[in-house]
Amino acid sequence: MQNPSAVLATTSLLPALLCSLALSQTDAPELTSIVQQVEKAQPENRPRAPYQVIRRYRAFGSNNGKITSEVVAEVDFQPPSSKSYVIQQWTGSRHGENVVRHILDHEVESQTKAAGSVAVTHDNYQFTYLGESAAEGQPCFLLGLTPKRKDKGLVSGRAWVDKSSYLIRQIEGELVKSPSFWIKKVHVTLDFGDVRGTWLQTAMEAVADIRLLGSQTLKSELVDYRSDAVVAERTPTLSRIR
Repeated sequence: MQNPSAVLATTSLLPALLCSLALSQTDAPELTSIVQQVEKAQPENRPRAPYQVIRRYRAFGSNNGKITSEVVAEVDFQPPSSKSYVIQQWTGSRHGENVVRHILDHEVESQTKAAGSVAVTHDNYQFTYLGESAAEGQPCFLLGLTPKRKDKGLVSGRAWVDKSSYLIRQIEGELVKSPSFWIKKVHVTLDFGDVRGTWLQTAMEAVADIRLLGSQTLKSELVDYRSDAVVAERTPTLSRIR
């Protein structure tokens, strides 16, 4: 027979337990509200003036982590939605340059498509609230991302949403669709940040499982940003690092 005192003690705790649960639900941010703010922030912070960025790409082999190729690319943006690129320099394996060209071709193609097709929105993703975390020292909401369709530009993983601006600071996960038959899967980490008033991708790391070759890593970093005045005067160059 159950102890009456124990029953009384348990029932007396129920109001406090229910109250604490209610408070925790009230204090937790509403997922729908976060997603709505993210969807609002993205178009509001799209670049409205021409710019040019210089990126350095480095490819690493699977055996000893040695750099197998290095590519420097110039990427130009013209509003509202036009991108182009020039390979300025490359060294090492020609395969590395071809991989970078493939990535940049896809970036240019995605830019000219409807902007919302790969954006972090409810049209493209199902979201889950995972808690709070930090990216680049900034407090963020951490959201789970589940793509609603197979698209090379969508990632199954997580997104770090800046708590102040609701802009995406980082995305990490696997491409939901492989960009090539030769690539089994790709795990990516994309970093974003403010660069002289423009919200841009600042770094990338992609680890690909490639048939016959095994794991291959490609990293990119932004090494220079140029304003519209400089873009207007640019002269395309193509060379090889000596």
